[in-house]
Amino acid sequence: MEFEQRQLGKAVQAAQMYYYQNLPMKQIASELNVSHSTISRLLEWARQQGLVEIRINDPRGRSSPLVQLIKLHFKLKNVQIVPVSEMAGESVWHDRVTRVAASYLNRFMESDLVLGVAWGKTINSVINNLTPKTLFNSHIVQLNGGENISGTAISHANELMTLCANNYNARVHLFPVPSYFDFAETKEAMWRERSVRRILEMQNRSDIILFSIGSYLGPNVSAAYMGDYLTKQDYEQMEAYGVVGDIANVMIREDGTYDGIPMNERACGPELSLFHNANRSICVVSGSNKIPGLKAALKARYLTDLIIDEPSARKLVESIQHD
Repeated sequence: MEFEQRQLGKAVQAAQMYYYQNLPMKQIASELNVSHSTISRLLEWARQQGLVEIRINDPRGRSSPLVQLIKLHFKLKNVQIVPVSEMAGESVWHDRVTRVAASYLNRFMESDLVLGVAWGKTINSVINNLTPKTLFNSHIVQLNGGENISGTAISHANELMTLCANNYNARVHLFPVPSYFDFAETKEAMWRERSVRRILEMQNRSDIILFSIGSYLGPNVSAAYMGDYLTKQDYEQMEAYGVVGDIANVMIREDGTYDGIPMNERACGPELSLFHNANRSICVVSGSNKIPGLKAALKARYLTDLIIDEPSARKLVESIQHD
C-alpha cells in the first residue's frame, strides 16, 4: 500500500509537470532525480489508471458533412465517426470503435448516476477498454440477461458488469436471467418476484444507457445468436415477422417496433421505451451487417448518441439516400 501511494504521488507529479507545465521528460527526470525511462513509465501508468484523460477537439469532426447528415437526419445529440481504413477489415473497425466508445463513456459518467448496460459482444469490448474513474454513489445495472458463451473471448455477463462497476467504484445490480426463456409463462412468473422487480425498477432509473445493435446477419453475428439460445423455429419466426436485429435481446422490425413479435414475450430485455427516458442513450456500432438494425433503432429514436466506424457510417448514409 505504501509503495502504491508513492507510485501514485510520483505519477501525478510527473503528469502535472508534463501536461500542465509542458516540461520535457528529460527535465522532469532531472528534477525528480529519476531516469528518463522512469518518467515515460509513470506517464503511461497514469494514463492506464485514469489519472490522465486525453481529449482531441477536432473542428473538422464537428463540421464533417457525414456527421452532420446523420446527426440532423435522425435528430441525435452527438455522432462520433471513428476514422479507419475500409481495407483494414471489420475486426479492426470493431477494435477502434470500442476504444473510442470507452473514452466517450468516461466523459459522461459522473457521481450519483445510474448506468444501464445492455450486455453483448461489442459492449464487452467497450468495458474491457475502460480506464478507471473513481465516482461516488453511482450504480451499474444490467439490462439484459445471458449466460457465458463457450469458446469465445466474451466475458460472462456477471463478470462484465462487475468489471464495469469496479472501474467506477460503483454498485453493481446483476440480472441473472437467461437470454430467452423457454416459456413466456416462466418469464411472467419471474418478473413478479420482488428481487427481479427491484432490478427492473433500477433499470427504469438509468440516466445513461450503453448498448449496441444485435444482428444475426453475416459472418460476424452478435452474442445472442452465438450460443444455443435460439431454435430453427425462432429464426423462421424472426423472418416471418420482419426482424432486422435486436436491442438488449428484444427483436425489432425495420421501423423499430417490437410489439406483437412472439419471441419478445420470452426475451429478457426491457421495454424499449426505457431508451427514450434516459438522458443519454449511447449506441456503439461497428460492421455493415448491423446497418439494418441501426436504421430501425434510429427511426424509433432509441439512441441519442451514435459511435460508429467510418465505412459503416458511409453505408448508413447510402442506405438513407436510397430510401
